[in-house]
Amino acid sequence: MKKLILLALIGTCFGVQAQSSQSAFKTGEWLKFRMHYGFLNASFATLQVNSATIDDKPVYHVVGHGETTGVASWFFKVDDTYESYFDKEDGKPYRFIRKIDEGGYTKDVEINFDHNASKAELNDKKNQKKLNFTLEDNIQDLISAFYFLRNNYKTEDLEIGKAITLKMLYDDDGIFNFKLKYLGKEVLNTKYGKVECLKFRPLVQSGRVFKEQESLSLWVSNDDNRIPIRIKADLAVGAIKADLDGYNGLKHQFKIIMD
Repeated sequence: MKKLILLALIGTCFGVQAQSSQSAFKTGEWLKFRMHYGFLNASFATLQVNSATIDDKPVYHVVGHGETTGVASWFFKVDDTYESYFDKEDGKPYRFIRKIDEGGYTKDVEINFDHNASKAELNDKKNQKKLNFTLEDNIQDLISAFYFLRNNYKTEDLEIGKAITLKMLYDDDGIFNFKLKYLGKEVLNTKYGKVECLKFRPLVQSGRVFKEQESLSLWVSNDDNRIPIRIKADLAVGAIKADLDGYNGLKHQFKIIMD
């Protein structure tokens, strides 16, 4: 679902630095976003941080879910789930799951990462097809990137106009370089009050989903949580906006500017 993908891409909005000694999130964190498509409240998307184990190793298990609601679901019904299992210490992904149903267009994909062997296997369950990839350093999946980079950047090192590159493995594109630009600080009016944000502009692929290469803008809270506050995108057809609509279990106090 392109709406949920917009949320996952927020993870690429941070410049990578040495591992921070202060984690930006914890088990139990829950974020909810309201998606607007034109005048419609098109859907909701959520991101939930859980704990799990893979091969007896403790990991974070993040579940992202998005679905259309109300009038929008009459025209185009969507029910998408993305999952990522990644290391609690260094953020390396171990498993990525993508199950989507977008108006009858379905996908059921699982990627398993073997970092010791520097390889990953993609299992396309719907089409009964498997692909193998050679892993590169600091590789992330679509969801784990969000949480890895929340712990691995310094705001003072970001340079306005400078492009940042992140390597990601995704089932549609394989391993690719995702580039974005930092545009500076901006204060947004939200349902919670005024929030100081860091603004970014990822360079996305134009044509199929996005109108132009610089069609997507993202705002991330300039506090210790580094959570997404707003997303705006010009799509090939229409425009979409997502706002933080609910949260729970934040590790740090959510900073609101008091007038």
